[in-house]
Amino acid sequence: MAISLKGDQKISSVPTTKSKALRINLNSDIYGTFSEIGAGQETARNFFRSGGASGTIAKAMSAYDKDFSDAIYGIEDDRRYVTQPRLHKMLVHEMDLMEDRLSRQKHPNKLFFSYANTVTTIDFAKKFKGHGWVGIRFQLDPLEGYNEIILHLRFKETDARLQQETLGVLGVNLIYGAFYLNDNPKDLVKSFYDNLGSDQLEIDMINFSGPRFMYVDNRLMSLQLLKNGMTNAVMFGSDGNNLLPAQVLYKKNILALRGSFRPVTKVNMDMYEKSKEMFFAEKKVNPDKTQIIFEITLSNLTSEGKINERDFLDRAELLCSLGQNVMITSFQEYYKLVEYFSEFTKERMALAMGAQNLIQIFDEKYYRNLSGGILEAFGKLFYKDLKVYMYPFHDQKTNEYITSENLRVHPRMKELYKFFNSNGRLIDIDITDKEILDIFSRTVLKMITKGEEGWEEMLPEGIAETIKQKRLFGYARSRVKNIG
Repeated sequence: MAISLKGDQKISSVPTTKSKALRINLNSDIYGTFSEIGAGQETARNFFRSGGASGTIAKAMSAYDKDFSDAIYGIEDDRRYVTQPRLHKMLVHEMDLMEDRLSRQKHPNKLFFSYANTVTTIDFAKKFKGHGWVGIRFQLDPLEGYNEIILHLRFKETDARLQQETLGVLGVNLIYGAFYLNDNPKDLVKSFYDNLGSDQLEIDMINFSGPRFMYVDNRLMSLQLLKNGMTNAVMFGSDGNNLLPAQVLYKKNILALRGSFRPVTKVNMDMYEKSKEMFFAEKKVNPDKTQIIFEITLSNLTSEGKINERDFLDRAELLCSLGQNVMITSFQEYYKLVEYFSEFTKERMALAMGAQNLIQIFDEKYYRNLSGGILEAFGKLFYKDLKVYMYPFHDQKTNEYITSENLRVHPRMKELYKFFNSNGRLIDIDITDKEILDIFSRTVLKMITKGEEGWEEMLPEGIAETIKQKRLFGYARSRVKNIG
């Protein structure tokens, strides 16, 4: 049974929080529970205030005391409360209670939901602004299984009361979107910021699951967060599931490799293997507490002013098949990426890059928005415990192999580069097979799209087979064109 919208009043393209809550309340089929921990009962309050809540709210509760919370939902292995597993237990527990206490025979058309959040708001010292997990478990048909939408947020406001109100608005947006925008997950994600601003909160992870979302690729939903300016970085693991960067990077050594990976080549994987070996050899690096990231900038996914989602998924598919964690960021400048990592760790970090990328670091045009220009950027970059591993470049015009010793930068940057190169922060990656330096992703991509032969040898083992089997990067179309 689909939700009936009969009797719903017409509302503006961006409805108010009150009108959203009222629309839910006036729908006699929607019925559920609210369980909120850490920031008051702000979401439930919006539904109570809008009127007609008795037909929507089965129960609203807050288990603030830790012992009470543990008695209801159980004790977490890590003894923490603001976590995704805790949120999931809350959603499942409350839904099980509702199924147990309400007769389906008596309420055959009810669409049950359980909404929950577990958050921590800003502390008294105003050092930590707070964060939290928010989610909903819900039905869109009484005979179907349950769907879930779970997200993580980071507060930006510096007042606990404002953070509570922001959370309440977000909760209404989530519940409303789950029931009325579920057929278009992109619009649903975008609606989270209805009546809110990016200066109030950041949403840095989201996952959809359930029968109505079985065809939703959560990596694409992560991309929507980035595209809509809701966050600066998203991350997903080798299994394709979205990850919370703060959780994955917390107190870790970090090695990041930036590239287009379109597709991933032997050069990319050689850089990965060599830089990993060098990083693990560092005295300050614990291999067991190290996170290696393949990072792609948002600008690298944009062509003709638009993000090519199919191209993004093709790259993600290959990197995941290699067992890698992938991060997409809006940080074009490296110092911003390092600053982001520094929010989660003080341990040794490293960037692995080609000589061409290093030259860009010394290009002043990237730092015009900084009052201190390139010097300020370098201060931010190397104030941290950071190493740069440089992969050589083969200049085919001069037949030179470019390393840190003969790298050419703008004349104004020579002294800065000398200082940078002499303080032990820049280390060359030694390679054994110079022939692979003439492999470029753009060349491989052009060969695939044109249906040319020989590109397979330029890729790591198994990658060509994956491209062919899954028809990535226009492979199938290029074959048809070639045969024709």
